[in-house]
Amino acid sequence: MSISHAPPDSQEPDISAISQQVDSPGDVVGSDAAPDAGPLGLEPIVPASSRRTRVPRWLRRTTGPVLLLVLWQLLSATGVLTPDVLASPGRIAQVAGDLIADGSLASAMTTSLQRVAGGLLLGTVVGTGLALASGLFRVGEDIVDAPVQMLRTVPFVGLIPLFIIWFGIGEAPKIAIITLGVTFPLYLNVYAGIRGVDSQLIEAGESLGLSRWGLVRHVILPGALPGAMTGLRYSLGIAWLALVFAEQVNADSGIGFLMVQARDFLRTDVIVVCLIVYAFLGLLADFIVRTLERLLLQWRPTFTGR
Repeated sequence: MSISHAPPDSQEPDISAISQQVDSPGDVVGSDAAPDAGPLGLEPIVPASSRRTRVPRWLRRTTGPVLLLVLWQLLSATGVLTPDVLASPGRIAQVAGDLIADGSLASAMTTSLQRVAGGLLLGTVVGTGLALASGLFRVGEDIVDAPVQMLRTVPFVGLIPLFIIWFGIGEAPKIAIITLGVTFPLYLNVYAGIRGVDSQLIEAGESLGLSRWGLVRHVILPGALPGAMTGLRYSLGIAWLALVFAEQVNADSGIGFLMVQARDFLRTDVIVVCLIVYAFLGLLADFIVRTLERLLLQWRPTFTGR
């Protein structure tokens, strides 16, 4: 006597019908099968993002600035924006060409880049050194962290008069203010990156016989590198901001000096040209850091958006 577990109305599949449709494991005979279907008529799953029409990324990234430029030109052409308030894009392009032709813009850019490079180098050395001393050693944290946190809350722009008294009116106060602006963001991010390393990785390194320097070199510093790169990008933005303030105080050259002269003569076109130069230099510096970040952090795959 046999017992069936199937419901009374259920029907068993017809094996012969299936065998007639499938001649071989890789071939499917039937009108409903897709031409590129796989075994047994299974179609590959295609992500929805790949089925959409892809627009080049460079085109998407330039759409916003182009629309803003067109709106700006329309407002200038219709008289909503007068030249006294804001010059038109055409006028700004003409002034930029004149400044490039007489060499004043190139000379100002060279001077400003030298100041930023000097301040960024000194700020990176000081900020990273303090972060290593405070992040790797508890004694260093007790000695370094509290003074740094106190100085970090002081607006660095307010220290310009004091720097002028200390260093005079030459290049030293300008580089000093940039250095101060770069130091604190880099310190905070490098320190947070060191202290954010998983303690289990430290224990694993110690169990493998790594020395203290080996732990720092192979575990702690690679783990803190993402935070350091973020701090460097943030410090670059602060460096350009500090440069704007530094070059408007007792400066006789640089992009900020051109802006001060343009302000005295109410030349909004020259001011906008200098602001655009600041923006492009900052964008170029950020692109360099992001490229360096991709090269140094290839071992750390991350989500890049869809």
